[in-house]
Amino acid sequence: MRIAVDARELCHRPTGVGRYLSELLAEWSRDPDADRHDWTLYAHTMPVVGTEWAARVRVLKGGGGTAWEQWTLARALGAGAHDVVFAPGYTAPIATTVPTVLTVHDVSFFAHPEWFAFREGARRRRITGWSARRAAAVITDSEFSRDEIAFHIGLPKARVRVIPLGTRPTIAAGKPAPREPLVLYVGSVFERRRVDWLIQSFDLVADRVPEARLEIVGENRTSRPRMDLEALRARLRHPDRLRLRSYVDEATLGGLYARASAFAFLSEYEGFGLTPLEALAAGVPPLVLDTPVAREVCGPAACYVAAHAGQAALADAIVSCLTDADVRGRILRHASGVLSRYDWARTATATLAAIEEGARGR
Repeated sequence: MRIAVDARELCHRPTGVGRYLSELLAEWSRDPDADRHDWTLYAHTMPVVGTEWAARVRVLKGGGGTAWEQWTLARALGAGAHDVVFAPGYTAPIATTVPTVLTVHDVSFFAHPEWFAFREGARRRRITGWSARRAAAVITDSEFSRDEIAFHIGLPKARVRVIPLGTRPTIAAGKPAPREPLVLYVGSVFERRRVDWLIQSFDLVADRVPEARLEIVGENRTSRPRMDLEALRARLRHPDRLRLRSYVDEATLGGLYARASAFAFLSEYEGFGLTPLEALAAGVPPLVLDTPVAREVCGPAACYVAAHAGQAALADAIVSCLTDADVRGRILRHASGVLSRYDWARTATATLAAIEEGARGR
């Protein structure tokens, strides 16, 4: 079978969709069933891929945005050289006659249009809706997202396949590092993740835990309005306890997970929410907003904060995760049971099966 993959999210510093695709490729590179197929990865510049995939990359010059997807990639697919195309990030070329298997991770741009600039939100809603309706198969990460896709896009639930994501160890093997009173956030910074609320609450934590520090790692992708994280830091009574970084390498990130004592991820809306599970895999209790998808994914292995709780309640929860052995123990006792549900090998196997079925349905 000849499989085309939209690999543009692997260019530069892969996060989000790029991380998802890179994990699938890593598993497929070890899978004899995947090796039976003829793969072509399309991108607008050379993506970050392992050597086993480099020879299968085809670079199509362009910006890598919607125009590249709908014209440049569509023309490349139109030559009839592929049996199916896998689009891992919400949208796919609409004009192509090649069957498409599409992953839609969430539909926040439908559910909360106020989080997006008008043109950006309209573009996402239009192209994602068109792509999903014409796809041979649609994949999503959670039951919550399947319900949201059915409601906002109008697809029957039976047409949307739930394939949860996986986790990997986030700490290198060896002697464990001593835990510090470090609160960690990892992920792109969007309005819905309420990083501003986390920063504004941190003085209350620092007042009660004198050595407490907050590390925020993620690119600032806010826009309505753009969140000025440095200005928020400057207004703290303890600005020296907060460090902001847009990106760190894997070794540095592993070191942060190894030292942290609490992980804060206060997202109002996610399709899945991977980084709290990565924290849990590293032995760090995650603190999350009490939302349906957080309950579905993390189950009992998290500390939950009400979505409309005040700063004092958030600070109380953070302090408990940092200092209360009973709270930490209760969360971490459930870690293995929750994490056993999430395995990248199973994710890759199920995704490959969906791609193969999508091709056969042409």
